Amino acid sequence: MKDFLSINNYPAELLKELLRMSARLKSLCTVGGKDLCLAGKTLAMLFEKPSLRTRISFQVAMTDLGGNPIYVKPEDIGGIGKREPVKDIARILSRYVDGIMARTFEHNTVVELAQYAKVPVINALTDWLHPCQAMADVLTIQEHCRDYEGVKIAFIGDGNNVARSLAHACSKLHMKMVIASPAGYELDTETIENVNQITADCVRQTNDPGAAVLDADIIYTDTWVSMGQEAEKQKRQADFAGFQVNAELVKSAPANAKIMHCLPAYRGLEITDEVAESPNSIIFDQAENRLHFQRALLKKLMS
Repeated sequence: MKDFLSINNYPAELLKELLRMSARLKSLCTVGGKDLCLAGKTLAMLFEKPSLRTRISFQVAMTDLGGNPIYVKPEDIGGIGKREPVKDIARILSRYVDGIMARTFEHNTVVELAQYAKVPVINALTDWLHPCQAMADVLTIQEHCRDYEGVKIAFIGDGNNVARSLAHACSKLHMKMVIASPAGYELDTETIENVNQITADCVRQTNDPGAAVLDADIIYTDTWVSMGQEAEKQKRQADFAGFQVNAELVKSAPANAKIMHCLPAYRGLEITDEVAESPNSIIFDQAENRLHFQRALLKKLMS
């Protein structure tokens, strides 16, 4: 395992190992312990998109492991691939640092970074995938459902990068997911076909959110307007009418169904404040687990 670009690239046993490491490091952190396995190591953190959870969780995780994170804004390097080619950035950074984390628009940017870098490259989000988020989500599901195998996720909203990475996780870890999206916003057919070849019938698409949540263990939603889609905001809000995770929708699900959102949440749009603040909401446990999964990932790749 040189890089972490897509959950789909790795066997189930390796993903399970990362989840076990995450749980162990979280337990260690809870009692004030430290694993300084990355002492003397440096992580370059490249950002094209602004971030709260990604930046802080990676920076804290790297520091907790004894390493040194360096935050690199787009203007610091003249834009990734703009002032100089991505392949040059990858090869230069490889001579300075021990790992590269990148949060970009184009997925091909992280692919090219990994192709030319001599050090591990982590996909911290692209428009196509968000694998660190999905793995932190599985860790959260494991904590609240005792296990993740057999758990059913009802994903209500856009068939986006988070939905795609969750679909990959479901196929590898024997979970199930129903994605309820308005017409024209479904998860791409190729992804659904590919994951169902790995584990039969693990992911299906519908246009009916009520049907999706009927026997769900998890009700998951995300913003309707991702970064880079701001020009479509008004149209998207109209198209997603009826896909809000609200008290009425939650009533159709089992009483113990947990509520998840990868944040930031636009309360009153994709989710109501009432549901986000309800006893069944595990949104902030989910956000915390970004730190714990990424700590394990950094240890696996860089120690």
